[in-house]
Amino acid sequence: MSTYKIDASHSEITFKVKHLMITNVTGSFQQFDASMEASAADFSDASIQFTAEVNSISTNNTQRDEHLKSDDFFAAATFPTLQFKSTALTPKSADQYALKGDLTIKGITKPVELAVEFGGLMTDFYGQNKAGFEISGKISRSEFGLTWSAVTEAGGVVVSDDIKLNMAVQMVKQA
Repeated sequence: MSTYKIDASHSEITFKVKHLMITNVTGSFQQFDASMEASAADFSDASIQFTAEVNSISTNNTQRDEHLKSDDFFAAATFPTLQFKSTALTPKSADQYALKGDLTIKGITKPVELAVEFGGLMTDFYGQNKAGFEISGKISRSEFGLTWSAVTEAGGVVVSDDIKLNMAVQMVKQA
């Protein structure tokens, strides 16, 4: 069994949500942790766990970030982390996987499926063995209790229910 830990300095956890249904606002989590255990060379038996600190959310707008941390959205004071625990990683091709697991946001746990592209293995300058992954998917924010909504005077929706997830992750094999 090999254990991997995330290399946070070479990874990013981002999301996009439509604003006014015409443009995307991009956000990220600055503080996160992940681990993976696998025996199979193709990672098909991998067990993956991920957490992100809600207070580390950043959309490059302090007022919006504070609103996202409030009870209208993530309720960071009550639910300081969001969590993911895998239930299956299924190879679809040589470098494509389906990642299934349970995502917990604001105390609500729902099954999700994410697409994974395996970027390969590499040894860095320090002799560390790394594995790279691009992970993407979409969730409905209302399913996780993120139900704040507003409508413009013209009847337009301010924030979409769909959240696009995009993660670029380097995992470091532990000695």
